[in-house]
Amino acid sequence: MKAKKLCTLFIAASVLAGTLAGCGNENASGNDAAVNADNGPASDTGSAQTGEVVELTFYNADGQEDPWTDPVAQVLTEKTGVKLKTEYPVSSDDQKVALMIAEQNYPDMIYAKGDAGSLIDAGALIDMTDLIEQYGPNIKKMYGEEFDKLKHSKEDPSIYQLSSYSVGGTTYKNSGTAQIQWAVLKENNYEIPDTIEKFEKMIKDYMAAHPTTEDGMDTIGLTLSASDWHWMITLGNPAGCIAEGAPDNGQWIIDKDYNAIYKFRSEKLREYFKWLNRLYNEGVLDAEFATQTHEDYIAKIASGRVLALLDTDWDYGDGEKILKADGKLELTYAGIPLAADENTKAPSLMYQGLTTGQGVGITTACKDPVAAIKYLDYICSDEGQVLVNWGIEGTNYLIDGEGHRYRTQEEIDEANNNKDYSKNTGVGFHAYPFPVYGAGVLDSTGSTYTTVNKEAVAAEYDAEQKAACEAWGVELLVDIYPQASEFETPKYSAIWAYTKPVEFDEIGNKLDEIAWSGLISCVIGKEADFDASYDKMLSDLEGSGMSEAEAMLTEIVKEKVALAE
Repeated sequence: MKAKKLCTLFIAASVLAGTLAGCGNENASGNDAAVNADNGPASDTGSAQTGEVVELTFYNADGQEDPWTDPVAQVLTEKTGVKLKTEYPVSSDDQKVALMIAEQNYPDMIYAKGDAGSLIDAGALIDMTDLIEQYGPNIKKMYGEEFDKLKHSKEDPSIYQLSSYSVGGTTYKNSGTAQIQWAVLKENNYEIPDTIEKFEKMIKDYMAAHPTTEDGMDTIGLTLSASDWHWMITLGNPAGCIAEGAPDNGQWIIDKDYNAIYKFRSEKLREYFKWLNRLYNEGVLDAEFATQTHEDYIAKIASGRVLALLDTDWDYGDGEKILKADGKLELTYAGIPLAADENTKAPSLMYQGLTTGQGVGITTACKDPVAAIKYLDYICSDEGQVLVNWGIEGTNYLIDGEGHRYRTQEEIDEANNNKDYSKNTGVGFHAYPFPVYGAGVLDSTGSTYTTVNKEAVAAEYDAEQKAACEAWGVELLVDIYPQASEFETPKYSAIWAYTKPVEFDEIGNKLDEIAWSGLISCVIGKEADFDASYDKMLSDLEGSGMSEAEAMLTEIVKEKVALAE
């Protein structure tokens, strides 16, 4: 472990090579704070009881400017005695965390996203276990039976982070494993194309009947965004879900014995990409899918000429917004539970358990770990969850005669249509990346912790979505999917979020680079050349450490399973 930490510090320091004369800890007292925390802090400085306010610096890797002036922020300070001063990345290639490690200069609290492992290896995060035991009853209540999943590993059972992903809950909204225009479904009497055979036929039939749009543009059967990192979202991720019925574990499949497999070696995925190769050669898959920019991709969606996607709503949503603004609802998309065949279940609604490995931690430089853990505990409390998710009673929500929270239609419309609603009101703005209950989880009053519930989702459906629900005889669009109860919750959580050794990430990055170019070559090649191209890609992957990475990840997964058992 010590060697790992030294290695991590050396790697991070290289970011500053030539610009730093040396590394020093500008906040050395933070280490004392961590020691005090481990031994039971003697003071409650900055707590709400003292009437004092402590300002804690917070780095949010997914954050934006937060002046801490909105109404919810003000109540958070009143309740906890804490004010957060947020720092955030200034660009997509920001190396802030590496710089922190090199300088050993950390904020009080941090959400490092995928860089958390480097912080842990560098010894920059404190073990919160004792603090939670003394000051975190609401933290323990929120995580309940999944609390032990917060532990880093069997070898090191420290709790360095609280998960930034929801605990429990029900999925009321999902874009499925694929998407198809409502116009196509309506022409097929709302038949659900839940296998790739049906999906392909429906697209081809519609293209034959409508070779061009009303504007005279050529109809595109299917397109992807694969010229940059979006390849993982449109080319990589759907493959495992559709071909194997596997949940989203990034580039990995975990078998029944908890062995990790780099998913592109799967024979079922080979057949899936062979299918894409055929669609490409038949002119159904967009000829520009591998070269167009993501902006081009969104523009094609917004034009209404793309019949189907293999994506997720947060990625293609900007194109849909333009269609909706133009009143072209029939050209927006229905999320469908697409699978390779009738024996495979689309895992869209599967609950994978608590996602761990990415979350909020307290650093060794924290000036007041007690205030920090109390703030986190308040966020986890019923009162805190209602505040960050619903806002302020009488302003953002009301209580009905049965004691349940509800929002007026005016408030709902404002939240849905005003892009600055969250930032101005604070509602939802201070929830992520902090701990949160999942949609549909009820508090002691019988109200949901979040504003996302069955009734609210159905009420927001547009005309096309309502018509589909009526045609399908369901209340929610996700009712056509295999339901969560049909799947067993695995003893490991989403693999993509795990903190992993630097050595693993180095190999993983090489594998992904090879897979990216290799899969594109396979798909755009001649059908007769497909198997040879795929074999070449697998050979290149094996020569770049695929088996070694599989062994390393298998060990990590089995350790996580041991913690959960």
